[in-house]
Amino acid sequence: MNAGPISLPYRRYALGLLIAVNMLNYIDRQVLFAVFPLIKIDLSLSDTALGFLGSAFMLSYLLFAPLFGWLGDRWNRTKLAAGGLVVWSLSTALAGFAPGYRTLLAARATVGVGEASFGTVSPGLVADFFPKERRGRILAWFYVAIPVGSALGYLLGGVLGQMYGWHTAFLMVGVPGLLLAVPIALLKTPPRGGDVPQPASGQQPEGVVKKASAGYSALFRNHSYIYNTLAMAAMTFAIGGLAQWIPSFLNRFHSLDVAKGNTLFGATTVMAGILGTLAGGWLGDRWQKKSDKGYLLISGWGFLIGAPFAVWAILAPGLIGCMAAIFIAEFFLFLNTGPLNTVIINVSNPAVRAMAFAVNIFFIHALGDAVSPSILGWLSDRWDLRSALLITPCAMVLAGLFCFICGRFVAQDMAKVETG
Repeated sequence: MNAGPISLPYRRYALGLLIAVNMLNYIDRQVLFAVFPLIKIDLSLSDTALGFLGSAFMLSYLLFAPLFGWLGDRWNRTKLAAGGLVVWSLSTALAGFAPGYRTLLAARATVGVGEASFGTVSPGLVADFFPKERRGRILAWFYVAIPVGSALGYLLGGVLGQMYGWHTAFLMVGVPGLLLAVPIALLKTPPRGGDVPQPASGQQPEGVVKKASAGYSALFRNHSYIYNTLAMAAMTFAIGGLAQWIPSFLNRFHSLDVAKGNTLFGATTVMAGILGTLAGGWLGDRWQKKSDKGYLLISGWGFLIGAPFAVWAILAPGLIGCMAAIFIAEFFLFLNTGPLNTVIINVSNPAVRAMAFAVNIFFIHALGDAVSPSILGWLSDRWDLRSALLITPCAMVLAGLFCFICGRFVAQDMAKVETG
């Protein structure tokens, strides 16, 4: 529904609701990885086949994102978000009835379709509820759902899978999302661009009414948008590979059962993720006041500092050293979440912001976690999982370098958006 003036309490309610849905987004996404060892044994799968279950989700996610981005710039964003929630929740629950590999593969691919709808419209929707100078912190709160939801996905998947089997784990985590579909669909919709000044006539500002086709083509001439997307692609390659295979790594190399390994990894992820995400949003907003490249400096240094700790986590002989390094590496990985997504908003025209996120989603997953789980699985079958995982810190270093390159162009691209 369209909004008149929106009160601050209602904006906070909308933010809380969207955070809750984003948390369910990551619960349903990560529960698969928690039950990997159980599925591998039950269906007698190779690591390559197992990895493709994660890649199938990402392939459908990235392929459908441009469609939902196009719709998001033209249609009601809350309806798209609610429809996506219904699709991915039902698909997750139906995975609980999958009798074999092919049906499970189809269910996970359909989860990607639903999450693509929500993922393309939700960041811009959240940003439009609040003023520009608070975007880093507001988006940091929105993206806190990533570590919390991921941790709950690992925890619930591990415990439910260990106690009742992997089918029950999918069924139990899929159903709750259906309860939030109606509240999301009924949310008031803020004006596109949020705090962009509106003319007295009530029409959208010139930058917002610019033809969409011109706005879309401009994305591919926007240097900061391109390098920011490449940084996020390298980051997504690393995070996707680590998120999918660390539970199996703990099972194979540190002899933890599914429940204990996922509980430990989930607890580490939620603590490091919350601290890292909120610190990144707060530090990003502070540094951005001093320099137009503040968000990118926070992210770039976070990647470079975190990479050696990722190496340590993979090579550490003992469990305590491994988990301590995972905590530090995840803290610096999650430091970038709010800042890099805020850069997308700041350098993209409000008229095409949903498509900006859709194109970003397409490329970061096409080059990132749509391929990294299968690549790591293939390398694991030929070497071993520990050796395969060592390519992920290299991707983190590459992400940091792209952030610093992006900083050379961000000021001029932000100026173009602000002047329309």
